[in-house]
Amino acid sequence: METSFTRKLGIAHPIVQAPMAGGPATPELAAAVSNAGGLGSLGAGYWSPTQIREAIRDVKRRTDRPFAVNLFVPERAGAKATADEIAVMNAHLNTYRARLGIAPNPALPPYAVSFEDQVQVLLEEEVPVFSFTFGIPSAEAIAAMKRRGIVIVGTATTVEEGIQLEAAGVDAVTAQGAEAGGHRGTFLGEAGDALIGTLALVPQLADRVSVPVIASGGIMGGRGLAACLALGASAVQMGTAFLASPESGAHAAHKRLVLSSAEDATAITDAYSGKAARGIRTDFMRDMRGYPGAIPDYPIQNALTRDIRQAAAQADDPSLMSLWAGQGLRLATGQAAADIVRRMVAEAQAAIGKLSGLAGSGEA
Repeated sequence: METSFTRKLGIAHPIVQAPMAGGPATPELAAAVSNAGGLGSLGAGYWSPTQIREAIRDVKRRTDRPFAVNLFVPERAGAKATADEIAVMNAHLNTYRARLGIAPNPALPPYAVSFEDQVQVLLEEEVPVFSFTFGIPSAEAIAAMKRRGIVIVGTATTVEEGIQLEAAGVDAVTAQGAEAGGHRGTFLGEAGDALIGTLALVPQLADRVSVPVIASGGIMGGRGLAACLALGASAVQMGTAFLASPESGAHAAHKRLVLSSAEDATAITDAYSGKAARGIRTDFMRDMRGYPGAIPDYPIQNALTRDIRQAAAQADDPSLMSLWAGQGLRLATGQAAADIVRRMVAEAQAAIGKLSGLAGSGEA
């Protein structure tokens, strides 16, 4: 199943494991996918430079094959929230803190790690692939990556975003459909206006850019892989498909709900982080719909809710946890990562063979 993307990276299969920052994308998972012939990924957006360096070296100890490290590009306009908005939100969140038995009005942790410092670690460690979302890095950062031969992959939720990414010099574009779990990568306009389905986004983007397109959103198996290749993609990126695997670092309650939920169980919310993201519906998401004030922008809201999410995880209370997942939930399994990759390839080859047979028989 050779494509322009697999040739560029020297990998066997056009399958990318989504970065899934916040815990699920462990070095063990990334290495397992890469060793199976795909492209494993580390979601390093929340990590300090030291944590990133340690994780990269951990992956390198586990595999000699290519893998990606994903970072969050800072918003150009910066996060917006007044002191009053932050105070009112914090007071509202104290209700959940009381429920969990943790202290009210905690001192706020730093909103975000220095993106420049994170990029520097990737350059020093010479990672094979640098992927990113939420925007476009500086021309200087992209040029520095290229000088080291690092493959660069950006995230687009619309065709125009993909066009701008190609103009900035990326080597491939991930087309994030509306079905995808986790944070939306929209950086032009409003996230609510960029909810384009994978089936619609991929061929339109593939027709407008010359670099490989990686389809993302709702893809859970070989049938989805075959369909996306037919639409013009050079690879697929999957997160939910790997969430419940033993190598995933997702919380046990998160894994249980991934395996037991249906396709209509997810919704898009900004309540946890201040940025639109798709996850399994929780009490917190439902309650926050009625919040009368303004939700602070990412990463401020993400910092405000961090203690609640961490305490909920420790208490095994998924009703307050962020359970990011896409719409392909009924197709999720608890298989090992390598088995998922092998199954996907076999299913895709069978699907393509079936379609070839129909075409040959005149039934297509």
